[in-house]
Amino acid sequence: MAGAYDDRDGKIWMDGQLVDWRAANVHVLTHALHYASSVFEGERAYNGKIFLSRKHSERLHFSAGELDFQIPYTVDEIEAAKMDVLAANGLTDAYVRAVAWRGAGEDMGVASARNPVRVAIAAWEWGSYYGDAKMKGAKLDISKWKRPSPETIPVHAKAAGLYMICTTSKHAAEAKGCSDALFMDYRGYVAEATGANIFFVKDGEVHTPKPDCFLNGLTRQTVIGMLEEKQVKVHERVIMPEELEGFEQCWLTGTAAEVTPVGQIGDYNFEVGAMTRDIAQSYEDLVRA
Repeated sequence: MAGAYDDRDGKIWMDGQLVDWRAANVHVLTHALHYASSVFEGERAYNGKIFLSRKHSERLHFSAGELDFQIPYTVDEIEAAKMDVLAANGLTDAYVRAVAWRGAGEDMGVASARNPVRVAIAAWEWGSYYGDAKMKGAKLDISKWKRPSPETIPVHAKAAGLYMICTTSKHAAEAKGCSDALFMDYRGYVAEATGANIFFVKDGEVHTPKPDCFLNGLTRQTVIGMLEEKQVKVHERVIMPEELEGFEQCWLTGTAAEVTPVGQIGDYNFEVGAMTRDIAQSYEDLVRA
C-alpha cells in the first residue's frame, strides 16, 4: 500500500463498523483537532498476530482516562476490531493504529464533556521505521526541547498532544541528516527519542533512563525482561548527558522502531556491537514466534 494516507484502498474500523478507507473522515470542528483530546496506540502484527495486543488495548483505555474521557468500547471489543481490520485488508504483517478522540458535538471550547468519543482502527504495511539504520546504526540529533515535568502533563498517557515537540524535533533532526532526536528531561537528564526509549551498554551491563516523566514503552519492558533472562544486569536510573561519552553501545526500542542500533548521538559515537545485535535478533525471534 502506498500513496497519501487519506487516499488508499481498504477498510478502516470506525465507531463500531468497517468503512471504506476514503470515507473514514471527521468534521473540521472535531474537538481533538483543536485541543488535542486524543490518545492512540501503535502496534505491529507479525504472521497475523499483534504483538502484546491486549496490553496495547488496555493502555489505550488508561490513556483516555488520563485525558478525562472514557472509550465507549471494551478491551475485548477493540481486540476483535483489530483482527477484523487485519482480515478486511488481507494483512498478516502490518502496523496497526488505534485512536480514540473527542469528536464534534455541542461543545467547542476547552471543555468538551458533551461531545461524543470516537474510535478508529487502521492497519497498513510498514517496513523498518529507521530504514537501513537497523543494520548500521541510527544517527540522532539532540533536541532543543525537553520532556516536561509530570506536574505539567499526563506523562504516562500515549496522548497526541505530547508528540508536538517530537514532530518539531524530528523535523530539525532530519534537516541535519539524522534519523531522530534525543530528548533530555526537564531536569536535564537523558530521557528518550521522539518515539522510542533508549538503552546504553557499558562494561557488559545495560543502562536505561528511569521512565518517571515519559512513557514506559511496552517494547522497553519486553527488552528489559529479555536482558534479565539472559543474565544481563540492567540499571534503570538517572543518566546525565556527560555520561554519553563513556557508553560503548546504544539502541532504541519501540513498537515502530523495534530494536534499532544507534551509531551516533550528537558528537558521541557508538559501536553496533554484539549485545545490540543479539537483543535485536532475540526480539525479532520473539515477536515472530
